[in-house]
Amino acid sequence: MKNIVVLDGYTLNPGDLDWVGLQALGNVKVFARTPESGVAERIREAHIVLTNKAIINAAAIEAATQLEYIGVTATGYNVVDITAARERHIPVSNVPAYSTASVAQLTFALILELCHHTGLHAESVRAGEWGRSLDFSYWKTPLTELSGSTLGIVGLGQIGQAVTRIALAFDMKVIASHKHPDRDEMPGVTFVDLATCFKQADIVSLHCPLNAGNKEFVNTALLSTMKKTAFLINTSRGPLIREADLAEALEGGVIAGAALDVLSVEPPLGNNPLITAPNTIITPHIAWATQAARKRLMHTTVENVKAFLEGAPQNIIN
Repeated sequence: MKNIVVLDGYTLNPGDLDWVGLQALGNVKVFARTPESGVAERIREAHIVLTNKAIINAAAIEAATQLEYIGVTATGYNVVDITAARERHIPVSNVPAYSTASVAQLTFALILELCHHTGLHAESVRAGEWGRSLDFSYWKTPLTELSGSTLGIVGLGQIGQAVTRIALAFDMKVIASHKHPDRDEMPGVTFVDLATCFKQADIVSLHCPLNAGNKEFVNTALLSTMKKTAFLINTSRGPLIREADLAEALEGGVIAGAALDVLSVEPPLGNNPLITAPNTIITPHIAWATQAARKRLMHTTVENVKAFLEGAPQNIIN
């Protein structure tokens, strides 16, 4: 049987799922976490390696002389040196689309929190402020209605489309900046260029993949074109935003608020300026992590390994 090593199994399965499907396919060893310095040793005798965020670099691939297959338990695959794997004729697969519904759901959870600050108001009641109020109702922040407002989506892939369907149900107008407008035409969506998207939208939500051409494209120049009442949402990739520029824009009132599920470095460093920026909500990269999404992720990961073993690899990215 093949030796199967899972480098960082805890995030996928902290204990509420099981590895039974994978264990039926080989001799499985699951590590909760693996630092980059420990990857080469742990995969040295592996035939199959699965990783989520543990980095598999060229040196680790070269040292793993028995390695036949790498599976990424995620959609993004920048943690694997794809070129080095290709040179060794090692297929690398990922798991597309498993978290579409969950990411769209969190996107609107963040939007709604910026609109109503329900957590803040609930804490206010818990602290006794409502009981001491002279009026039957009060609010500690401006309250925003979504109906009739404009959502700007950057990247109208599967997640962007899922977010659009929710936005339309809220009676919002949707504009989108997208590379393939003809291919991904969608009722209720008006395609615009990036500059127009940021200028016209009341809320901009990022749903584009990270690549060399768009790293930190959300910067001072682009933020300065947004409405002062606008919100920025990022459930995609942290490095899409130049974080110092966004923090400065929030401090200066250039935009009204931001809600982020991703940062450029995760976990964040103590000096990340967004941690203390005003009108900012940051969640710890949880959009993908509902149990339903992780079940789909586990299922497809096992199916990817099974397909490889049967000689018909699927979801190959290299």
